Amino acid sequence: MPELLFMDIQSIKNRFGIIGNSPALNHALNTAIQVAHTDLTVLIVGESGVGKEVFSQIIHSLSARKHNPFIAVNCGAIPEGTIDSELFGHEKGAFTGAVDSRKGYFETVNGGTIFLDEIGEMPLGTQARLLRVLETGEFIRVGSSKVQKTDVRVIAATNRDLLEYTGQGKFREDLYYRLSTVPIRVPSLRDRKEDIPLLFRKFASDFSEKYRTQSVQLDAGAQQLLVNYPWQGNVRELKNIAEQVSVLATDKQITAEALAGFLPNKENRTVSMVPAISPMSTGSGSNFSGTERDILYKLFFELKKDMNDMKQLMLELAHRGGFPAAAALPENLLQAYAPKPEAVSIAPVGYPAAPTPILVANDRVDHHEEVEESLMLADREKEFIMRALKKHKGRRRDAANELGISERTLYRKIKEFGIEE
Repeated sequence: MPELLFMDIQSIKNRFGIIGNSPALNHALNTAIQVAHTDLTVLIVGESGVGKEVFSQIIHSLSARKHNPFIAVNCGAIPEGTIDSELFGHEKGAFTGAVDSRKGYFETVNGGTIFLDEIGEMPLGTQARLLRVLETGEFIRVGSSKVQKTDVRVIAATNRDLLEYTGQGKFREDLYYRLSTVPIRVPSLRDRKEDIPLLFRKFASDFSEKYRTQSVQLDAGAQQLLVNYPWQGNVRELKNIAEQVSVLATDKQITAEALAGFLPNKENRTVSMVPAISPMSTGSGSNFSGTERDILYKLFFELKKDMNDMKQLMLELAHRGGFPAAAALPENLLQAYAPKPEAVSIAPVGYPAAPTPILVANDRVDHHEEVEESLMLADREKEFIMRALKKHKGRRRDAANELGISERTLYRKIKEFGIEE
């Protein structure tokens, strides 16, 4: 029996291109094979880049549903406002843009298997809908009152600690226990070090064939360096390094010193991820990467620009006598409040810059008061979002691109600020 089991595991490895013989990997594969013929819900746990989706494909291909549809859905890649429609479908007119009825994945994959990757990113409202599907097989399209039935096997995956998420209120505890009927933990590359040289050799061979070059060979020192490297990106990172070495290495006999040039050093890994942005990079052609940090930087620069514009206007009014007693203001005071572009700076994210006083002149020259600028980031962020939505006539995708954030983040901000579109 153990011999037969080993043959089954080996044939699965060959079929799906899995390299390695570590006990942890074999245990995960053995669990997947045993649970495949059932309809139990499976939760695959593992770090990013370990190959969790491959395990879902193994389970489906060995199940009685193998001739029925299989679909993989990345829950973190679907905007929060549309994920219910994607999974469960919607009726015509259910929301803005719903010009026709649409079937969701749970309807189109009826009889098959649905793989929900990054399940920890699923919104709480959608989690409640998913729990009902798992418990009763029932769902309701968005904008409908008709209950529909589906027969779908759910396999979920996460690189998060869902138990910790339940304690933080980010994930439903009842859904966690419903999903983890059978948990499968896919080991990280650090937990299967004996497989690292095998994987590298396989990747190097594949790339030499792809690029029609001689396959690289690692000496003993390079192999040791490879094994001791932490591999935070797991198999995906190892594959990328193997491709770089195969393409860029001039000497195909790789030493430890040569290999070290392709591995990110510790200093690079610990450098702050806050991008270095100069004032010259804030033009309309700037490219932002779609993260909240980027929009915060953009807002800071817009704030600084507004401040400088206001100071410039006040300076011009002062020189022209545009407000009472302006001509009597000391010249050195006017110069002190003239905008200085070269002195532009921004505070770290989360720490607004110190408020700059604005001089307001009264009827008397010898009396003035300082009014601090309003630097409420939330108010300015809401204002920019409203302006972007108005500019693009409520089209969220275009507005999100304009702001440099993801559509999902924009939807969350609209709900947070209570913006009416």
